[in-house]
Amino acid sequence: MLNKYARAFFTRVLTPFAALLLRLGVSPDTVTLIGTGGVMAGALAFFPRGEFFWGTVVITLFVFSDLVDGTMARQAGRSSRWGAFLDSTLDRVADAAVFGGIALWYAGGGGDPVLCAVAIFCLASGQVVSYTKARGESIGLPVNVNGLVERAERLVITLVCAGLAGFETAFGVPHIGILLPVALWAVAVGSLVTIVQRMVTVRREAAEADAAAAGGEGGGPGHDGAAAAGQGSGSS
Repeated sequence: MLNKYARAFFTRVLTPFAALLLRLGVSPDTVTLIGTGGVMAGALAFFPRGEFFWGTVVITLFVFSDLVDGTMARQAGRSSRWGAFLDSTLDRVADAAVFGGIALWYAGGGGDPVLCAVAIFCLASGQVVSYTKARGESIGLPVNVNGLVERAERLVITLVCAGLAGFETAFGVPHIGILLPVALWAVAVGSLVTIVQRMVTVRREAAEADAAAAGGEGGGPGHDGAAAAGQGSGSS
């Protein structure tokens, strides 16, 4: 849901900035690479040290590149399969850096193996959520379901709560650090639900597609023996 409404809003806001970058000769792929690099730097330089406020600030400055590069490509008429592939691939890298940085904190200074495991589960399940849709589409299914927690929800929940949790160490606000564990558990559960939703949808769509294909094969040449014989030899 956030992916649907927030993306449309921020795309309108960032359109003038995208046009400026194009006038300066910056390519959409360059923006994609710089944005991913910035997210990785913010996540892996700050989060493993427990500096969640400043890490979130850095990540937020770069995370909007995911919207800017697409807007630039459309404005320039340069949308391509390569651009879509690069953008999707680097999104997975950026997500892994965010949850990997959190996991490193809980494995080290944070001293909480359970939350470390939850962060790793968030990392892995986020990749699986994306994979289920991509794999379903690759075998010709529409995968007509978004699910409870998509990438936008995972990032917003995690980064907002991580940034607020960072107020405890950065500004001495007491007890607010609990927000990050709450966010991790929420994302973990939501991602698991989303995986199940997509698997159920793909199973249903696959069954419908198989039934339609079987019906088409059996119903077409029912009164034509020659056609049936020809179909049989062709399929072998």
